Amino acid sequence: MKHQETAQEIIKAVGGTNNINSVYHCVTRLRFDLKNNDKVDNSSLKKLDKVMGTNISGDQFQVIIGNDVSKVFDAMVKEHPAIQQSSENKQAKPEKNKNVILNIFETIAGVFAPMLPAITAAGMLKGLLALFVSVGWMSAGTDTYRILSAIGDGVFHYLPLLIAVSAARKFGSNPFVAIALGTALMYPDMSALLSSGESVAFIGIPVTAVSYASSVIPILLAVWLMSYVEKWVDRVIPAALKLLLVPLITLLVMVPVTLIAIGPLGTFVGSGLSGGINWLLNEGGLIAGIVLGGAMALIIMTGMHYALVPIILSNIATLGFDKFLPLTFISNMGQAGATLGVFFRAKDKKLKTVALSTSFTALMGVTEPAMYGVNMKYKKPFAAAMIGSAVGGGFALAFGAKAYVLAGNGGLPGLPSLIGQTFWYSFGGMILAFVVGAIMSTVFGIKEEEGDAEALAQFSPGASTAPATARSSNAATVDVEEMGAPTPTSDAVAVAPMTGKAIALKEVNDPTFGDELMGKGVAFVPTVGELVSPVTGTIMNVFKTKHAIVVRSDNGMELLIHVGINTVKLRGQYFEAHVATGARVQEGDKLLTFELDQIAKEYDITTAMVVTNTADYKQVLPVKLGEITMGEEVLKAEI
Repeated sequence: MKHQETAQEIIKAVGGTNNINSVYHCVTRLRFDLKNNDKVDNSSLKKLDKVMGTNISGDQFQVIIGNDVSKVFDAMVKEHPAIQQSSENKQAKPEKNKNVILNIFETIAGVFAPMLPAITAAGMLKGLLALFVSVGWMSAGTDTYRILSAIGDGVFHYLPLLIAVSAARKFGSNPFVAIALGTALMYPDMSALLSSGESVAFIGIPVTAVSYASSVIPILLAVWLMSYVEKWVDRVIPAALKLLLVPLITLLVMVPVTLIAIGPLGTFVGSGLSGGINWLLNEGGLIAGIVLGGAMALIIMTGMHYALVPIILSNIATLGFDKFLPLTFISNMGQAGATLGVFFRAKDKKLKTVALSTSFTALMGVTEPAMYGVNMKYKKPFAAAMIGSAVGGGFALAFGAKAYVLAGNGGLPGLPSLIGQTFWYSFGGMILAFVVGAIMSTVFGIKEEEGDAEALAQFSPGASTAPATARSSNAATVDVEEMGAPTPTSDAVAVAPMTGKAIALKEVNDPTFGDELMGKGVAFVPTVGELVSPVTGTIMNVFKTKHAIVVRSDNGMELLIHVGINTVKLRGQYFEAHVATGARVQEGDKLLTFELDQIAKEYDITTAMVVTNTADYKQVLPVKLGEITMGEEVLKAEI
């Protein structure tokens, strides 16, 4: 599929352009700010060749693409240029009752994520310059060094201006007015006035001396407040005077307010946050390294690492180093090692190839393919990666490992950011994480079928593995463990287990059913929340989550009936089972009832009925499609 086609399919699956406030991309992901995340069609997204997976971080919906993300993004913006930037007049999302702390983290993440390319490029250059000087390839006094150093240092010195632009877009204010606010704070004569040591006052009100160069929190708070001031002024000023007076009044209010109140407050808040986290990293040592190292993958998954960017930048600007960054390197090495362990244990050649290639990309600092494509998919490798990262993190912080610049790459290409007195402790932690992750992943092993379907995959065609521990109180029972898997003795017919519309199985929006991985059959869009037995036979399994049932007819046809797509996540909510494993049932006996309206609010309610022992028949065909009533013949299997 071409990048343009992929882009169109992604836009369609996330609810169309009308559902998109904005979108940008990082190294591997498209990051959407959607009006309503509930409109996303995850199943369609995951069917696309270029899509490795999806993720939600706070309110941000992410589509994991991999190395081609920039090409897909460019194709998307070429067709729909308006979606690239947040609109100042975009519709607000529906209000949600969210934790205040979570809201703060999401806001900071939203401000800093678009800036990271510039910050990381400058950080990488600073790291390389440190490497070149340390090995004698360049002298710090040369003109070449000073020019290259300006490229690296300039971004961090004027960081408040970058933050002003990004924050203005995030908060819906004019980015150019926000830049004007930042330039006033950093104007050379202003800097000289505040650093003179003399008392400073504005119309008699004392101004606290604060250095705004390389600062983060003051400008962030100032632009946030400015967004409210600007909107209020805009409402009260006549339309003919808006262009002149709105920015003028906004700046006349915000610059003094920032100098008098927000600047000192922001500096205090920033120092307090940095001090608290640095205290944990300095005093926690081994324990802090184990806890934070092990949890780093989870922190990254939730996007909370973006909220720490201001603290990291502040540490590097004021202390010359940061202790949190080495843990990101170590976590990435843990993921790389765990995926390599999958390569050693996997039997499937395709999986071995995927595991080896994604392990390499994780070593290079791009962990999404390894984390989402392999480790989380098979679960045990993800646990192995966390164990490896905990061991590596404990080692590194026990010896006070530090990073000296923000390189933006947490893999081998980013090593220059760690060059300094503690380099070998950081590097040692990375090696430990990789080796321990690989060993633990190899020891844990994987169940290769876990990555191919949800728990129902245990019912391979012809298999009968369901336990017979449950007994029905209203029906005769048999011991299913003693039944074996008899060969079908004759043609078999199944009736519709529900009232609604019968559709072809290939129309089910789930590849497990739509691609007939579980066998052939038919699907239904129910209009009544009741499921009855399609055959006379025995209940082989009632899933614990009550969203699916396996029944075997007396003449040997095995049917899996699965109500809804991804409804396993409801964990039985809205479902009530009326039979138990081992129960004898007659055609038309009630099996399940479910709250159709409630389930349909969250999930696709399409119900699949699959003949899991399809291989035992010459053909399995729907008898009727379209509007159907419970009890009508709907499916026939011929031997």
